[in-house]
Amino acid sequence: MEILLNDSWSFHKENEASEQVRIPHTYNSVDGQSGTSMWRGRGFYTRKLMLTEADLKQSLFLEIGAAAMVSTVYINGQKVYENTCPYALYRMSINEYVNEGENQIEIVTDNSANDAVYPQMADFSFYGGLYRDVKVIAAPKIHFDYLDGSRDGVQIRTVKEENGSFWKVVGTGSIVCEKAKCKGKVRMLLLDQGKVVCETSASMEFSGKDMFSLSLEISNPHLWMGTEDPYLYQVKLELYEEETVVEERSISTGFRTIQITSEQGLFLNGKHVKLRGVARHQDFGGVGNAVSKENMECDMQLIKEIGANSVRLSHYQHDDYFYQRCDEEGILVWAEVPFISIISENEAAEDNIREQMRRLILQCGNHTSVYCWGVQNEITIAGENEEIHAHVKRMSEYTKNLDPDRYTAEANIYSVANESPINRLAELVGYNLYYGWYYDTIPGLQKRLDEFHAACPDIPLLVTEYGVDTNPQYHSYEPKTKDYTEEYQLLFTDNALRSFEERPYFVGSYVWNLCDFGSANRDEGGKQGQNQKGLVTIDRKIKKDAFYLYKAYWSETPFVKLGGSRFINRHKEKNTITVLTNLKKLELLVNGESVAKTETVNPMTHFEGILLSKGKNQIAVRGYDAQGNLYEDHMILNFTEEEDKNYQYVKKDEGGNVINWFEKFDLTDAEEIQLDPEGFSSADKVGTIMKNPEGEKIILKYFGSMVEHPKFAMMKAMTLDAMGKLKNLGIPQELITVINKELNQIKK
Repeated sequence: MEILLNDSWSFHKENEASEQVRIPHTYNSVDGQSGTSMWRGRGFYTRKLMLTEADLKQSLFLEIGAAAMVSTVYINGQKVYENTCPYALYRMSINEYVNEGENQIEIVTDNSANDAVYPQMADFSFYGGLYRDVKVIAAPKIHFDYLDGSRDGVQIRTVKEENGSFWKVVGTGSIVCEKAKCKGKVRMLLLDQGKVVCETSASMEFSGKDMFSLSLEISNPHLWMGTEDPYLYQVKLELYEEETVVEERSISTGFRTIQITSEQGLFLNGKHVKLRGVARHQDFGGVGNAVSKENMECDMQLIKEIGANSVRLSHYQHDDYFYQRCDEEGILVWAEVPFISIISENEAAEDNIREQMRRLILQCGNHTSVYCWGVQNEITIAGENEEIHAHVKRMSEYTKNLDPDRYTAEANIYSVANESPINRLAELVGYNLYYGWYYDTIPGLQKRLDEFHAACPDIPLLVTEYGVDTNPQYHSYEPKTKDYTEEYQLLFTDNALRSFEERPYFVGSYVWNLCDFGSANRDEGGKQGQNQKGLVTIDRKIKKDAFYLYKAYWSETPFVKLGGSRFINRHKEKNTITVLTNLKKLELLVNGESVAKTETVNPMTHFEGILLSKGKNQIAVRGYDAQGNLYEDHMILNFTEEEDKNYQYVKKDEGGNVINWFEKFDLTDAEEIQLDPEGFSSADKVGTIMKNPEGEKIILKYFGSMVEHPKFAMMKAMTLDAMGKLKNLGIPQELITVINKELNQIKK
């Protein structure tokens, strides 16, 4: 029996008044997305729990769906449990702490910086709070294991036999007996639409904790074929004490094999599938990470509408409901832990990220949709060395030992060389590539993909992030890098999608991101506190034009959409009208008159040289599918005499006078010197250098007001050498040499 405890919580932050709240809850729902200084510290949640004499005769467990970043549980004033896995479910036995009648539960969450808990640094908000369901579970004295770190106390796997037509269903777990030794059994049934297909059981003598392993065999099952046919069976487990069922589990499962090759990509049950994926952060406008099922369902419908067949659940464990929905909709899942950006110098942090991976696998491993476990994301952002390689290697091996049946995967920053040893440490390699945004030009993407494949033809390749920040307020006739316009997002996207489709060796991609998300340290593109690389705004109210370009490439649902509908005021008589569609034939109308037709239709089709009349213009497009069915879209454009400056992004404090900060330094004396290992150098972390007063002066001298920017706080975890490799910062290598001459005179 489960008792949901989401109501009637009293909450307060440190040194603040209490308020009544409902779980899920975060205390950063506003400042985690607004760009104001995000508060990080302790939040206190208290609630009464009434228990009867009958309740106390059962095994009682408190379940917390997730609490961030660290949480401590007290019952009736006694400390019961401390959790350091901020994205995973956890439970504790509470019988020895509770009494008949009224009890008090207090859960203290803390999202302060903590070098023992991952993530350490990342481009997303570290929300604090009790942000998933809280329950009390009342179980019989003989029960499935609630404290093994899993969700169900049972692990289900489907395995295809070598002869090709037979499959095994394997169920493993433990039974905990908290009473006198007794006999019973565990029964496992496979059900298809409620009908028993096959079953088996194992008689057991229960005493303490006893493991079980059961297997069933089925011939020619209905396969789980992803979005094409996400067919699921139910595995039912019954726990008997003597001849009475005392507990049950019902777990959905599908029959599928995944094979991934470096030359042909991914095969699902032998059928080739190119991964057309989106990355998703769990937060939502106005509620932070305290999302409801309705919020999650909204995201699932967006994924379905766009025609995606895979999702990267970034950069941590998400709510179990979303994995369940991926099972049901056939969406393949890249699941991962927040081993991201930088490695902590606290040795306890390695145990922490391992425990996060263990819980991820135990709690999500029953989901058919999960095809790989991501072991790291851009972990070399602060620099690459043998220590990091060794850490990733240990993480990958640990993950593979926990789940030998799924792929290990990693996502690297662009600066990782194709031939780097790190690319040999996981079975799948993804790169986060932003050619044409942070560095280089848009076509650099194709070149990099082909160069990697030529250098590492035996490694399956994905692009695990790509995208541009886009504010739907901004528009341009001549889109360019860092103008934050919808038009530039379209150019970037079209190039990427064509590149991915044209390469047979390419496994697949994940656009960054499905939706804009909270990133407390950001202030760019006319908006604070958010990463705007989403195809949809953080409140899910605006689908940017690029959303429809993805839909045109990926979805089979016929549609037509006029691009630029928010670029209402046009100051040029001749315009290019962009149409996003998956139809076969188009006709464009201006003020009711047909002005252009074409049967040469691409996902993004341009009608050029379209004349507007002064004032208001009615634009319409008619699209026809192969059967001649008609689809339409409309928009209004105003031909104005003057340019509407509201469509232009202007950088703060710079206006049109943009200069490179580093150009003002004299770099003529940039000769390499022999570095004294006892002195500071560019190999030291910026934060370490700045702890020394003289070192801080040098950093301030060369980086000036940049030091005050919120993003610089994250860069303090990086070495100057690593910062110099980030093209978007524009730090000349000669400057690093000049800084070294001054730094090295300071003894550590």
